[in-house]
Amino acid sequence: MTKYSGYMGKLLMIDLSEGSEKEYPWTDRDRELYLGGKAVASKIMYDNFTGREDPFSEENLIIISTGPVTGTFAPSSNRFDISSLSPLTGISSSSNCGGDFGFYLKKAGLDALIIRGKSEKPIWIEIDDGKLSYHPAEELRGMRTGETQAVLRKKLAELHGPKGRYGMVSIGPAGENLVRYAAVISGERAAGRAGIGAVFGSKNIKAIVASGSHEIKLHDKEKSMEHHKKWTAALKAHPITGAQLPRLGTAGLVSSMQMNGQLATRNFSAGRFEDFEKVSGEALAEEENISNSGCLSCPIRCSRTVDVDGKKVKGPELETLGLMGANLANGDIKLVCRWNHELDELGMDSISCAGTIAWAMEANEKGLWDNGLKFGQVDDLSRVLEDIAFRRGIGDELAEGSKRLSDKYGGKDFAIQSKGMELSAYEPRRAVGQGLGYAVSNRGGCHLNGGYLVVLEGLGLNIDRQTPKAKADLCMFMQDFMEAISLCGHCLFTSYAVFPGFLISKANSPIPRFVNFIIPHCGWAVRMLNKLPGMAFMNMPLIPYTYELKYAVGMKMNIGRFLRIGERSYNVERAVNARFGVSAEKDKLPKRLTDVLQDPKDPHSRVPLEKMKKVYYRARGWGSDGLPSRKKLRSLGIR
Repeated sequence: MTKYSGYMGKLLMIDLSEGSEKEYPWTDRDRELYLGGKAVASKIMYDNFTGREDPFSEENLIIISTGPVTGTFAPSSNRFDISSLSPLTGISSSSNCGGDFGFYLKKAGLDALIIRGKSEKPIWIEIDDGKLSYHPAEELRGMRTGETQAVLRKKLAELHGPKGRYGMVSIGPAGENLVRYAAVISGERAAGRAGIGAVFGSKNIKAIVASGSHEIKLHDKEKSMEHHKKWTAALKAHPITGAQLPRLGTAGLVSSMQMNGQLATRNFSAGRFEDFEKVSGEALAEEENISNSGCLSCPIRCSRTVDVDGKKVKGPELETLGLMGANLANGDIKLVCRWNHELDELGMDSISCAGTIAWAMEANEKGLWDNGLKFGQVDDLSRVLEDIAFRRGIGDELAEGSKRLSDKYGGKDFAIQSKGMELSAYEPRRAVGQGLGYAVSNRGGCHLNGGYLVVLEGLGLNIDRQTPKAKADLCMFMQDFMEAISLCGHCLFTSYAVFPGFLISKANSPIPRFVNFIIPHCGWAVRMLNKLPGMAFMNMPLIPYTYELKYAVGMKMNIGRFLRIGERSYNVERAVNARFGVSAEKDKLPKRLTDVLQDPKDPHSRVPLEKMKKVYYRARGWGSDGLPSRKKLRSLGIR
């Protein structure tokens, strides 16, 4: 088991081909090195993958993992992770999700569930207090995610009575039909990226249900509760987590992105959209939002509730608003709300789906592929989304993603992806650190795995957005820091509150202006911290995660050790992907972003990627090939 609180002390591996199950060995030393979440999954892949596995093969793994504070009711701490080889990118990838499935997986007595093999027929899996049952799912075939979950709730009531409480993940038609960016849905939350839903479909898994009565213990309950109280108060007092996100949700960033030239428009050909106000957070709040909601134990409550066909459903986040709005030259927010709901029901990632459609619109415009799709003409897009999910007509090709389509038809320079994964809504030619992050991100064109430097480049702080100075070192720091936060089970939105509120609310005052000016000149200091995190042997109230691990889990922790855990996670994931062909050659962006100026009059309005990459590899202690050496891995305890 384990001496640490928070953990359930058990990882379970099941083989659907053999019909077997066994406990996966995991020690307290492993917990100290990797914490939880995707780091656990990456280490399991590191120990099991050779580089010859195919995402749709029986040898591929699905790893659903929680963090040590998942279910402790710390603020915004109910995340879980699903990792696998991605059918979109062909490499190791992960998708982080809210909802309540992680909580109930731990109530069932598991820290992680590892699935290999393939079921002969469609099934749904039930985990009840650690006991597994496999149920036939033929009748669920073709159902959307909402209907699937409703039917399963009825079945569970029939099996166990009406008072049971369960966490659930399921796929829709897109996953069943192996759409390469199919999502896994938990309630109304999505593990959206990397096509994990298609891996579920390839293994004939329609859904997984978890329940149980196991206690999630706290190491020091009194100190934990006091810490949670102070942390919640700090989040509510912060201008982003206590005001902007509750009032406007993530959609509130649209207006700032427009102002900064960072709003992806017409397939990233521009950074501003003339009708942005129609698809902004303000428009969503004033015209569409019915109420706010949030994940279990979250005081931020950033989720929107909107009306679609008389039903109250989850509203769109920033990515969907930006990519289904400005990037398709669409100014109809009601359509975005509808498509957001339809994508969740079909079980598809809105980012990759929208990015693929935008590429197809431009390919049609340039005469490369006659597909009938045009910017701004989107009234029939609901049919297109359904055709993708069921692989009908042009939908069968759109289901492959923009990289494969550009390989077939041409147009690689404007296929806005990295490593096969479409970029999120932040146009990086006005946030070059974010551009670096997209390129070097382990899982592909991801803003979060890329370090989310755009939060420093205008969406929180306001440092020079187009200088490459210090961006490589900051990128590494932010990647490792955010990695560690996720491994705990926390939502990354809590990281906004790490920045003192006055730097944001009083951005034009002398001290914030000086801080924003000086940060790009402090790359050397960030580099020193990255290389020698042991210097940060203290804890600080602005970084509450280390206190949480001490009080709730009972694990010795300080800022330096916390950062080292994030670095270890990032390196072991990179080491897995190296076996599947990732190297410096794959850390790239389309030429539209690196070679074409966003503003022809501004020579700095492109991403100077190669210059930053070289510094980034040195900062990480990697070779010029963009990979960690064996010596580097050993120095991090990766064996």
